[in-house]
Amino acid sequence: MCVLTDELLIMHESPGPPPSFREIATNAIRYWEPRRIIYNAILGLIVLAYFWMALPASWRTLKFDNLLILFFLAVLANLCYSAAYIVDIFAQFSDFRSTWVRMRWVLLAVGIAFASVITRFFALGFFSNFNPD
Repeated sequence: MCVLTDELLIMHESPGPPPSFREIATNAIRYWEPRRIIYNAILGLIVLAYFWMALPASWRTLKFDNLLILFFLAVLANLCYSAAYIVDIFAQFSDFRSTWVRMRWVLLAVGIAFASVITRFFALGFFSNFNPD
């Protein structure tokens, strides 16, 4: 059974058998997928900020091939976000499950910070080193 407590989805631990893979996977999806929107919004705002700071030259970067590169990088960023599932499911199967479920926001925060730094470097290079050829 799942309940929403302090914005974290925590499964009640009962003295019975350990939760099934299905229960743990459902818990992970319920936690990570709503936060994917926040993750993408933050990374999108970083790209838009660097686009805006490089105006008017940044308009010339909006060619089809460059948009495909941005699309590829967005998909890659979401693939990296999905790596959190590996850590989350593994930790939920451990004896540290109750602690992990309360503290997994740390992984989210570190992941967003790391992805933000990488996004900043890509956006900075993408919009500031534009070659009109």
